[in-house]
Amino acid sequence: MAVRFIHTADWQLGKPFAGIADDAKRARVQQERIEVLHRIGALARRHQAAFILVAGDLFDSARVTRSTVSLACHAIGQLGLPVLAIPGNHDHAGPGSLWEQEFYRREAERLAPNFRLLTEPTPVHEGGAVILPCPLRRRAESSDPTAWVRSPEVWTSLPSQSPRILLAHGTIQGFGGIADDEDPSGSIPNLMDLPRLPAADLDYMALGDWHGTREVAPKAWYSGTPEPDRFPKGSDHDAGNTLAVVASRGDAPTVEAHRTARLVWRVEQQDLAEDSVLARLQARWSEGPDALTPDTLLRLELSGSLGLEATARLDRWLESLDALLLRLKLDRRTVLAPTPSECEALARRPGDPLISRVATRLLTLASGGTEEARIARAALRELHAACSRT
Repeated sequence: MAVRFIHTADWQLGKPFAGIADDAKRARVQQERIEVLHRIGALARRHQAAFILVAGDLFDSARVTRSTVSLACHAIGQLGLPVLAIPGNHDHAGPGSLWEQEFYRREAERLAPNFRLLTEPTPVHEGGAVILPCPLRRRAESSDPTAWVRSPEVWTSLPSQSPRILLAHGTIQGFGGIADDEDPSGSIPNLMDLPRLPAADLDYMALGDWHGTREVAPKAWYSGTPEPDRFPKGSDHDAGNTLAVVASRGDAPTVEAHRTARLVWRVEQQDLAEDSVLARLQARWSEGPDALTPDTLLRLELSGSLGLEATARLDRWLESLDALLLRLKLDRRTVLAPTPSECEALARRPGDPLISRVATRLLTLASGGTEEARIARAALRELHAACSRT
């Protein structure tokens, strides 16, 4: 029997995004994490899914606002089919967790009767499939959260024709995990030993924690977060997807990644080797597939050297980008290098002998990497701007 379902994870609802200074833009990014749930619901309907699995970290922490809790429960209730989730490391089910709070319980019962939180490591039957949940009760578990599935007793009472789906949150050896600096043993928390699982008895492994989409073993997938929440690290960090899965007992699953993200998190590095490069970059990023839009968050690393006029154009452009984009995280390492014509225009001003003397002195001081040179270059920019206005 084939079962169709949706695999998603790492919603991180209520993430503060403290790096976004503008209140309205920060609220927009936070709201988009709620809005993506409607797109997941639309995908589930197109896929004719029997249920939705959330492989941990539905919430960013136990300290999310009541508004976030209510909006999340309302959005889940609108999905129109069963939603089963396990606690992850951010929203673990230990003492004092969000899941134990009376307000959450009341809102979930009222707004999301289709939601089921799986806090116990025991088989759950849903939509013709058997779900094997591996919930986290601590932020950092020292033992393998999937270990209970290795027990032979788990399989004795399961229906022979029902697909078996592991639902887990954690890291695997050599991928996704980092050692805890406070752990003298150097062990990796929430480490899942997938090779020790009875692969023949499992038909799909729905994993969470890694925020990119990736198949990490036969039948084992990280869905990634459905709406990216950070700048990508490397080309293989394919965040912003939701997986539509078809699983049947004893067969390889069919997995399709669908783009559910709306916001674009970009990392760009540009060496401005000459003034003309800036003009070409502005043209390329103003239209076409590389255009920067109000849905973009950009980490921009700039290097190279520019003349006085090009530097002024860059300043104005960066000011516009900062206003337009949801976030501009800038690492600017450009060096001011006035062109020969700019040097001559500043240093040879018969009608302004004082400006000529000041410019000549600043041009002499501006070379090199000292603090005095940096101040001289800044003064040259200001002097050039003042002269351009007169």
